[in-house]
Amino acid sequence: MTARTAARRLQDWIAGYTPLPGVPDELIGPDGKPRAYWRDFLDVMARLAPDEAERRFAAADRHIRDTGVSYRVHGEASERSWPLSRVPLLVSAAEWREIEAGVIQRAELLETVLRDLYGDGRLVAEGALPAAAVAGSPDFLRPLHGVAPPGGRYLHLYAADLGRGPDGRWWVLNDRTQAPSGGGYALENRLILSRALPALYHEMNVERLAPFFGALRAGLAAVADRSDPRICLLSSGRYSETYFEQAHLARYLGLMLVEGDDLVLHDGRIHVRTIAGLKRADVLWRRVDADFCDPLELNTSSRLGVPGLLEAIRGGQVVVANMPGAGLAEARILLSFLPALCRRLRGEDLKLPNVATWWCGQPQERETVLAALPELAIAAAFGATVPGFPGQPSVLGAEASQRARLEAAIRTRPVDYVGQEVARLSTTPAWQDGKLVPRPFVLRVFAAATPDGWKVMPGGFCRISDRLDARAVSMGQGVQTADVWILADKPVEATSLLPRQDRVPIRRIAGNLPSHAADHLFWFGRYLERAEATLRLVRRLCSSLVEADPAIHGSGQTLDRLQKLLVAWGAVPRPKPGDSASAVAAAALNQTENYGAAISLVRSARRASSGIRERLSADSWPLLAELEERLGLPGEAELPEGETFHRADRALHVIAALSGLAQENMNQVAGWRFLDMGRRIERGINTCRFARHLAEPDTTIDDLDALLDLVDSQISYRSRYVIGPALAPVRDMVVLDPFNPRAVAFQVERLLEHLKALPSLREDGMPEAPLRLATIISGTLSAAQAESLDNSQILGFEQKLMQLSEAIADRYFLQGRNAARPEKLTGLY
Repeated sequence: MTARTAARRLQDWIAGYTPLPGVPDELIGPDGKPRAYWRDFLDVMARLAPDEAERRFAAADRHIRDTGVSYRVHGEASERSWPLSRVPLLVSAAEWREIEAGVIQRAELLETVLRDLYGDGRLVAEGALPAAAVAGSPDFLRPLHGVAPPGGRYLHLYAADLGRGPDGRWWVLNDRTQAPSGGGYALENRLILSRALPALYHEMNVERLAPFFGALRAGLAAVADRSDPRICLLSSGRYSETYFEQAHLARYLGLMLVEGDDLVLHDGRIHVRTIAGLKRADVLWRRVDADFCDPLELNTSSRLGVPGLLEAIRGGQVVVANMPGAGLAEARILLSFLPALCRRLRGEDLKLPNVATWWCGQPQERETVLAALPELAIAAAFGATVPGFPGQPSVLGAEASQRARLEAAIRTRPVDYVGQEVARLSTTPAWQDGKLVPRPFVLRVFAAATPDGWKVMPGGFCRISDRLDARAVSMGQGVQTADVWILADKPVEATSLLPRQDRVPIRRIAGNLPSHAADHLFWFGRYLERAEATLRLVRRLCSSLVEADPAIHGSGQTLDRLQKLLVAWGAVPRPKPGDSASAVAAAALNQTENYGAAISLVRSARRASSGIRERLSADSWPLLAELEERLGLPGEAELPEGETFHRADRALHVIAALSGLAQENMNQVAGWRFLDMGRRIERGINTCRFARHLAEPDTTIDDLDALLDLVDSQISYRSRYVIGPALAPVRDMVVLDPFNPRAVAFQVERLLEHLKALPSLREDGMPEAPLRLATIISGTLSAAQAESLDNSQILGFEQKLMQLSEAIADRYFLQGRNAARPEKLTGLY
């Protein structure tokens, strides 16, 4: 592209950009001209050829899809792909220094307020804060009043939602002290956009995020009472709205991702239930709302928390970040008192002012709000939505249809409401239909408590709304997110989270695997193997249709047995009269209503894998997405057998790639063993079922040939036997042969190896239940003879493998009564 063309594009972009009247804009400065740094950014962008820019952003979109970057809207069952804007939010160094100072001041102020409200209570006693502002909040946890927070602070991570006000200054819209989210997404945004625009990223001197996350991790480690603490990220599970972010942060920071069921109170301390027994947890980074943290003392219906967690906190035995009860500082009622509290407690004004807020629980302020109702927004004093207006974070008094209802609600229970000034959010450029358009945004800025004081992330989590009148922006339909570039005055030094110490302790521990992770890995392997078995059945059915000769006796019998297997599998319903075998094969491929269909099993594998995002290679996600794509659109019209065969065959290639990835790229410790055990058990069960259906006494050569094909053993059989398929040799090869990677005996030998390598909870040297059962199965298989092997014996092997699966679950997936602990407690810590 010529310089003249680039200059013309730049001028067209700027000339076509029309800021909203009376609203601060990030691109256009107070003088009505583009800010210098925005002009530099757009100048470089204009020099990119249109097809080059599209290629770069298409690669970014592909990365989002392949790596499974996603979020979940509250109330929705499925995840949404991450909507990243192509244009970052740019903030100058000078402007950022003001924001940074204001955020630190606010974090320190709220820490002081929380310490007083859960301690001496002087602010309430002296009238600086009404008692209702504390007692009326559901986030005030009475069981923790008077309890000193382990680690010495209530807030370890603080976030503030910012926007520009009418005067062009940054204003705080909301404080986030409960369990601030978005930091991991900000990190992912940076990774994606810096890869799409690497030269521009370096040329603009963008501040790095890694030092902030290093400081956050150091801060969490510093508050523990051990030099080498175990830090866990407590998640609400894979159905959390931000589970991807939680898994991403756990992997990036080297934390153990746990759920409430993984933790247990023992001897006054919190421990992680691992496959090696209980391991002490020193610090919990909490991503579960405080009310759900402890079902014994808080919300009794909670399945997300840890029974006895508050007892451990009172005993000073575990640090929780943020301290349960810190969400009290999020209440909007506090916004109306913070300016005065800052002057009282710090002797200075707020550097980042609030949106003007009046609490209706005070008579004078209530009348002020009611008098100015058409100019104000009404929000909840406590909680996320306005009482009486379900699902609405705020209600405009200007809406005549709502005004009478609002006024009546405020007069009935004034303590539940605040009135807030309506200020249109400032706007930032967004890319839409080939041009830049102004869109309102909210910037969430994060601060972490570290041994060296509060550190602010040089960037943040920016949400951009598609509505011009947005007052609050939450991730949902039409909302985008943008990377935030803080532009330094000089080149920025590259940084990394890799430790700088000359010597780092070496570890090769296989046992610190949380029980839920072992469970998910095990079932991920089983679902993949089930999908493979279904695909092999579909492929063989299609090839048999092509090769079948009605003149040959028995050719139809094999087709019938393959279809019956698919029915028994749950891949298809029982065929109706007139249903063709071709239709049955296609239905087994992508009919989502059938739990055993290939598409259903692949989706089950993806759901299981979503619970172990931090433990799977990044290369696994593109393959899982490709696997689902290769099966075609769910519910497609009947496919010809050739197309069904092709799709099943291509999908099997992807499963083979996933299997190879696990074998060659996954660290072969406990996690890998559970994944492989899931596959081995499922493969053994499937092979038994294949053999029972296709190697019966009245079997035909076509049946045996199909069986060898299903267990991928035709080449081995032909190289070993000169004769064609015969019943006894085939049964030996697919059931009893310990050298055939597809035989039942081979699976049991591998299971024995895995179980022997896993940690034991016994000190007496006696084998645990799974190992005992696997040894029995192995011995029975070794003693069996192919000539006398019959279907009842094969069914016995199948049932024993199912029992082994249950024994593994009882021993290692430590829930409820199965929450075993090591007999030797010296290994706990």
